Amino acid sequence: MKIVVNLDVMMAKRKMSLGELAQKVDITMANLSILKNNKARAIRFSTLEAICQALDCQPGDILEFVPDEKE
Repeated sequence: MKIVVNLDVMMAKRKMSLGELAQKVDITMANLSILKNNKARAIRFSTLEAICQALDCQPGDILEFVPDEKE
């Protein structure tokens, strides 16, 4: 199981660039890129809240739980 970050999907829906979102959330583009590319190991609630506010969305719009496939 894993958590998938669909930040790029929400950014595309809102027509917002990485730089614009980074500025609104007050986070570096490098850290935002790590999150967007599913490389992050954690996210602070305050960061998640700021992203949701900037993109006018819910945490579930950004984070998705994907269960492991059973063989």
